[in-house]
Amino acid sequence: MQSGYPPLATPTGASVSDLAPELANAVRRLARSSALVVGDAMLDRYVYGDVERVSREAPVPVLNIQRELSLPGGAGNVVHNLVALGAAVAFVSVVGDDQAGSDLTGLIGGQPGVEPWLLVQGSRLTTQKTRYIAHGQQMLRADHEETGPIHPKLAERLLRIARDAMAATSVTVLSDYRKGVLSGDIPAQLIAAAKAAGRRVVVDLRGADFERYAGADVVMPSRRDLAHATGMAVNTDTAIEAAAEKLRLTHRFGAVIVTRAEDGMTLVTDEAAWHFRAEAAEVFDVSGAGDTAVAALAAGLGAGLALPIAARLANIAAGVVVGKVGIAVAHESDLLAAISPHGGALRKIVNRDAAVERVERWRRAGHRTGFTRGSFDPLRPGHMHLLEQARAACDHLVVALSSDSSVQRHKGEGRPSQPEAVRAARLASLGFVDLVILEQEDNHAELLRALRPDLLVEGTGLRRDQVAAADLVQSWGGRVMLAERLAEGAAE
Repeated sequence: MQSGYPPLATPTGASVSDLAPELANAVRRLARSSALVVGDAMLDRYVYGDVERVSREAPVPVLNIQRELSLPGGAGNVVHNLVALGAAVAFVSVVGDDQAGSDLTGLIGGQPGVEPWLLVQGSRLTTQKTRYIAHGQQMLRADHEETGPIHPKLAERLLRIARDAMAATSVTVLSDYRKGVLSGDIPAQLIAAAKAAGRRVVVDLRGADFERYAGADVVMPSRRDLAHATGMAVNTDTAIEAAAEKLRLTHRFGAVIVTRAEDGMTLVTDEAAWHFRAEAAEVFDVSGAGDTAVAALAAGLGAGLALPIAARLANIAAGVVVGKVGIAVAHESDLLAAISPHGGALRKIVNRDAAVERVERWRRAGHRTGFTRGSFDPLRPGHMHLLEQARAACDHLVVALSSDSSVQRHKGEGRPSQPEAVRAARLASLGFVDLVILEQEDNHAELLRALRPDLLVEGTGLRRDQVAAADLVQSWGGRVMLAERLAEGAAE
């Protein structure tokens, strides 16, 4: 089967930094993409708390619940990742007539750029996975699910909606978690409809039942599922190439991308094979990395990128999310920072969502996070003194930098003397600053609530009872530190 994918303009064996300009341009094109996602939607619940005692009823720990978080999972997480990359998405799935289905519908529909078609089957149970976590460790996972095929009449409606949505999107993703949405001959009918509409089909399948997806353009099996499906060894690059080629020819796939966890990915087409080594600098949590890779690949193909370039971006995106905590996503800014040959310090400059993810990662590792803010216009010795003190009192320091518009509101015309990009870069270059967030608002209470730092550092000469956010930080067990202030160049 001829793949029809154009070749790379530069060698795929080159490093990411060597390909940085081409890859960066490719990343910026992802937001032009649109995708149809059909598959199993789930609700992922996370219940966080502390364990301080063992139950008297049984030898089990007692979790004192502090907070709960709900996120779209399964195919819903593919949608979440596509949205994070700026793509427009039509999502077709099935939920039950229950609270989990209602919650999931709200989470999916509340995302920008998503056209949700979550069909309701009254007698069906919405798949829900609840994870109980204490001190950074998962204690238990409880699943509610139904894996039988969806009702035949609902399947007909799903196919009709999906066929219509294909005309308005540029690529189709089939995300099969084996929960019944993509049962029977539904995949074959969707693939036939996509071919008739001239749309590529990307398949992400849990398990080894590849025959039902025959003729798809790209399938993304794990190394384990590839071995199961082919009965071949997959312990070397050469062995994986051979197994992937057998799978490709057996089921008439255009291409096979094998996800290899810490060893990266392998792409095999009728033209060649490429091995992309893992891009993660540090692995904290592999949850959802496959969904991220599928989303990045689909967004790339939908934007008209060559398959090897789209696959490389998928590999980079997976490397980004395994360095985050829990079910995370990769944003355009994350990919650009990972690609940039000079992005070491600049990777510290993040948006609020990325900062929340990073602080949560540190918290789970038992690290203490400090927070301070200012305009730092320009960066003076007094600022350096404050930041050094703050970093010495915690494990990681987050600095909220006032934006140009905020500084101008407070200090008038002619300020700031340095633009926010310069001020942010200078802060990020300091070894004792771990994250920099550009703050647009004058009131930073919402940012504090999102981050929940262990330490708030003030250097304005105020008494402790004059610190406006003191009560807020202390409400979750944090403390306030009044930094010593230099007589000259005091922090702003």
